Amino acid sequence: MNLESCDSTSGTGRLGPTVGPSVDLILPCLDEAAALPAVFAAVPASYRVILVDNGSRDGSADVATSLGARVVVEERKGYGSAVNAGLLAATADIVAVLDCDGSLDPAELPTLVAAVAEGTADLALGRRRPVESGAWPWHARTGNRVLASVLSRSVPGLTLTDLGPVRVARRVELLALDVRDRRSGYPVETLIRAAMAGWRIQEHDMTYRTRALGTTSKVSGSVRGTVVATGDILRTVRRHRVAA
Repeated sequence: MNLESCDSTSGTGRLGPTVGPSVDLILPCLDEAAALPAVFAAVPASYRVILVDNGSRDGSADVATSLGARVVVEERKGYGSAVNAGLLAATADIVAVLDCDGSLDPAELPTLVAAVAEGTADLALGRRRPVESGAWPWHARTGNRVLASVLSRSVPGLTLTDLGPVRVARRVELLALDVRDRRSGYPVETLIRAAMAGWRIQEHDMTYRTRALGTTSKVSGSVRGTVVATGDILRTVRRHRVAA
């Protein structure tokens, strides 16, 4: 994380200053206070953190501020609203988007950032690899698998195995995609627009753990949440299929 008091190593940015691409890490957030200290501790030292609070009632914004993040308040509810607000607040050349519930390790982001910075990918995605029992509930994993298959069949040139919550790209180019969805369909619309624009899209494995105690998933935490998100995503796919 971009704080003078933080240390970093050459691999993850934890032992002293590093020279690398300019990166803003966007954390869309809704009641994740319990997870934030551990998440922030793993952020590479050179990254600036932008936490977008999307209506938290557990003091997430105060915790993030105390940890050195820039906090942006987005009152319009929805994952896409939060990510878009973060993109508008960012200034770095490269932006990364990551869930901040403790299930994903920010220290693994440099591999994705390097792919974009070195020009081998225009969009790098985190492909979740569960390492703990219960990290990925059956209903969420099944829904994800089906949706990834539907999207891969619907969009020419797009082959995916995971619609994961980790994305890295250049900020200006990402904004130029003009993604409109402000709910759970935002990641899928991003992928569709990127594929249609001819972007090189890569998936990179990332460790996936059980989310931090004291936090609750808005999507995979319940069958209802998964169904609602799946509906948003399928509507997004259909809308773009008709437009094409």
